[in-house]
Amino acid sequence: MFADRVLSGMRPTGSLHLGHYHGVLKNWVKLQRQHECLFFVADWHALTTHYDSPEIIEQNVWDMVVDWLAAGVDPSQAILFIQSKVPAHAELYLLLSMMTPLGWLERVPTYKDQQEKLSEKDLSTFGFLGYPLLQSADILIYRANLVPVGEDQAPHLEFTREISRRFNHIYGKELGFEEKAEQAVKKLGSKKSKLYTELRTLYQEQGDEYALEKAKSLLNEQQNLSLGDRERLYGYLEGGGKMILSEPETLLTEAPRMPGLDGQKMSKSYNNTISLREDPENIRKKIRTMPTDPARVRRSDPGDPAKCPVWQFHLVYSDDATREWVQQGCKNAGIGCLDCKTPVIDKILAEQEPMLERIKKYEEDPTLVRNIIADGCEKANKLAEETMRDVRAAMGLSYS
Repeated sequence: MFADRVLSGMRPTGSLHLGHYHGVLKNWVKLQRQHECLFFVADWHALTTHYDSPEIIEQNVWDMVVDWLAAGVDPSQAILFIQSKVPAHAELYLLLSMMTPLGWLERVPTYKDQQEKLSEKDLSTFGFLGYPLLQSADILIYRANLVPVGEDQAPHLEFTREISRRFNHIYGKELGFEEKAEQAVKKLGSKKSKLYTELRTLYQEQGDEYALEKAKSLLNEQQNLSLGDRERLYGYLEGGGKMILSEPETLLTEAPRMPGLDGQKMSKSYNNTISLREDPENIRKKIRTMPTDPARVRRSDPGDPAKCPVWQFHLVYSDDATREWVQQGCKNAGIGCLDCKTPVIDKILAEQEPMLERIKKYEEDPTLVRNIIADGCEKANKLAEETMRDVRAAMGLSYS
């Protein structure tokens, strides 16, 4: 049983390219072996900017999930699901919106940035303003404590932590909380209850962060605690009320900058991509026709790898020996541009080979993909409903 729960999602943009693989999917494949992971298709998020063209979303969803499976995301190790198939995301989003200050949404860095970048679209909508809160609901509904993001997304995680704190502060004042928490402490057993109490005292009296983390680890290991008691003990540690929504931690991911065929960032909007599962002959053709250092007009002209888009691919794919060979051969005109491109072609084809093999069964039987998502949605709904029961009870909406 994993102690940590990871949540990550992608907007459905259709078939994915190498930038998505090296920036996100490779990391997902690694994380699914280390933690409990939930990976979801953020189809509602796609509507925040493409509300006027919904017809593209459904096919994009299935194309993207197939690419996940091709890349090695394993439904036996991770839960794969579609956001809109778990209605509780929308319910929590609505309930959180009741207590979210408007100014918090307006100051999210990407709000004005995206409006400027997508100036051709009318983004003066409630959905676009509220999308960071929907992101928060996506995370908080699964009580995910680790969210893999790049540095540019870190402010969204801080926003989510603020939302969690505010919610717990307003709604975590459970009647008879301290008595219930003390009863929960006794359920740990004499030895562990004594250790919990000592660690709680160390944190509350001396601000010992190590004691806090150790106490949380102790609670994570307890299999016999009910979810309600576990959350009470988390809240009791920090001196507040019941911790209904947990605060996620940022799992910063370092991804190599995946260059496009023209040296810019790889992006569909630049028409400079190599797709996952692309036909091998297409890949050869795309790499062979890539622009190179303009100084190399003839084979005998020396060049500078730093001025050549192909060098950026060597930084991602080649080992030190190959890079040294490129540096020397290019600067001394000892190798031609096609010679330089050959190792890159070989590496990309080798990378894609297992993907093409993995995906055969899904291409032969598309119902397999539908079944994987249906199973994932069922599991995600169950986890989401556990959180919503506590949220509704805290907000006086349980009506039991």
